[in-house]
Amino acid sequence: MLKKILGVVFMVTLLLLPKNTKSWGFWAHKTINRIAVFTLPMEMIGFYKANIEYITEHAIDPDKRRYADPEEAPRHYLDIDKYGAAPYDNLPRKWKDAMMKYTEDTLKAHGIVPWHIEKMYYRLVNAFKEMDKYKILRNSADLGHYIGDAHVPLHATSNYNGQFTNQVGIHGLLESRLPELFNAEYDFFVGKARLINSPLQESWKAVLKSASLVDTVLKLEVEASRQVSSDMKYSMEQKGPNMVKMYSPEFSRKYHTLLSGMVERRMREAIFTVGSFWYSAWVEAGKPDLDKLVDKQLTEEEKKNLAKEEKAYNEGKLHGRTEAE
Repeated sequence: MLKKILGVVFMVTLLLLPKNTKSWGFWAHKTINRIAVFTLPMEMIGFYKANIEYITEHAIDPDKRRYADPEEAPRHYLDIDKYGAAPYDNLPRKWKDAMMKYTEDTLKAHGIVPWHIEKMYYRLVNAFKEMDKYKILRNSADLGHYIGDAHVPLHATSNYNGQFTNQVGIHGLLESRLPELFNAEYDFFVGKARLINSPLQESWKAVLKSASLVDTVLKLEVEASRQVSSDMKYSMEQKGPNMVKMYSPEFSRKYHTLLSGMVERRMREAIFTVGSFWYSAWVEAGKPDLDKLVDKQLTEEEKKNLAKEEKAYNEGKLHGRTEAE
């Protein structure tokens, strides 16, 4: 009876999750921002290494703001299926054109992530031009977050938590549970950042790719559920002082295997895109000398640890850090 009650509470809680809670898990956002630092060229990496803890820890700031700022939630997603079928030509790619066709209220109701990424990019460009250390770091961290969100398939559909297909909870499963369980198997080496010609086009590229994966994400969860007995789908795990009902490691492994590396690929693409946006913003700002902004000298231990991380990145052995670290 207790198990049945806990199961009902679990499902009701998931059903009541507000739309603005969908996002990569905190671990994934921090990992994407942190590893993106190692994609940067020599002229930038010194500054970003000196501030890598800020870039990492503040990767989740936009998620924290959602509960205080009513304008924040739509910046994390785009329910592109609200505008017809792929390739979604009904939705103009430029903000002004889309606003004239659908109104600003309609656009915000269904999410604005590709346009907000473009806006954040130009904020970062201006921060570089002003040589404002705080603005550079804040905008870099925020931009990394929104780019990360654009690479999540469930951020490109109105069925963001499987609520229309009897798959409530799939959002947390895909975006938090799987990367946290299996990241040690991922290779996050993506090489060096490249110059982006159009931040808006790159933003749309990420969103459209995510949208193309939605059906696969949903169908393979159904297949995993078919292959794993219902009493093995969930397990109780200790989270801090509480016992929490989670998707079991067995079910998570089955689903992760069926996805054939999708989570790893989306995280890799997010890392590369974040680094490329930072690099491109710096170039567009005229390549200012960021070494002049390094006012905090790293300790020898910090330098040693960063050197180890960079070496692991270059060898394809950097998998991010656990929350405990």
